[in-house]
Amino acid sequence: MEFITGIWGLLTGYILPFLIVLTIVVFFHELGHYLVGRWCGIRALAFSVGFGPEITGFTDRHGTRWKLSAIPLGGYVKFLGDENAASVPDADAVSRMSAEERAHSFPGASLWRRAATVAAGPVANFILAIAIFAVFFSLNGRMIADPVVAEVQPESAAAAAGIQPGDRFVSIDGEEMKTFEDVRRHVAPRPGVPMDLRIERDGAMLDLELTPVRTEIEDEFGNKMEVGQIGVVTNRDSGRFRVEHYTPVEAVGEGAKESWFIVTRTFGYIGNIITGREKADQLGGPIRVAQVSGQMATLGWAALIQLAAVLSVSIGLLNLMPVPMLDGGHLVFYAIEAVLGRPLGEATMEWAFRIGLTAVLSLMLFATWNDVSMLIG
Repeated sequence: MEFITGIWGLLTGYILPFLIVLTIVVFFHELGHYLVGRWCGIRALAFSVGFGPEITGFTDRHGTRWKLSAIPLGGYVKFLGDENAASVPDADAVSRMSAEERAHSFPGASLWRRAATVAAGPVANFILAIAIFAVFFSLNGRMIADPVVAEVQPESAAAAAGIQPGDRFVSIDGEEMKTFEDVRRHVAPRPGVPMDLRIERDGAMLDLELTPVRTEIEDEFGNKMEVGQIGVVTNRDSGRFRVEHYTPVEAVGEGAKESWFIVTRTFGYIGNIITGREKADQLGGPIRVAQVSGQMATLGWAALIQLAAVLSVSIGLLNLMPVPMLDGGHLVFYAIEAVLGRPLGEATMEWAFRIGLTAVLSLMLFATWNDVSMLIG
């Protein structure tokens, strides 16, 4: 009985929230490919959420098979002329097509139509994220606080730099600090990186320098991470905590800013890995996404949907990587085709896709190793 209870808890607590989040993100990604492809006159043969054997589906009046497949770790749109789900051209099939069929196939489409169709997937991910954030900002607003220091922790970087209670952050590294959250977001991903601060004290401007200290913190679920901290806190009196409300148009702008923050934070983290300032152990795969999905589900549907927005940006960025097999790799091929005036040869494309598959599988294995290490650690 305990075994059954444990399996049920795993299913409802982690697997189900994970599948909900992933399905939302994958569906909108593939919907971007599908809609723009159809707009460009390309015939879609299949729209699948998941890979492998079909579980259920239907065929619409345009001849597209919409299906749910057995392996729920992605999805694809297969256009006329595609050999497989990765949109590798089927040269033999295309050669046997009539002129009319070829005109509606993916390989037979003009360069800009193919590029637009491929780019539409990641773009749809970014649009989804902006829309989700915008809805929450429009309905709930956002809690903000002024970037004013209420307390400086002893022996901290802020104390060593001479920051005092009552000081107001004006800018860090030339970037304006409008809220205390802006300060946290600028400092957290830059442990060990010297910073130039401009603060306001009693109406006078002061320029200071400090370096955030690498600190291990633990969230409410027990997840550990290393961030930069300078040792300042605010409170309701100093920060004037309040909810800022937005019109629908303003909410869209805030949603775009929030999505852009995720983009810059991701690139910043990758850059820190390359320069050796960050460990690569925060790169996670399906196991970690499932864990975080389950944790967010305990906070309610709102938190789970916002996680979908974050994951949507991440998947959009991942797919734009210039790696064959991914959308970004296809766009690189199209850029080369535009320069050369002809597509790359079949042998070159085949080797490129093999290299891309190896790269993608290696990344997945590394991320899964991180996930397993996290669980057993």
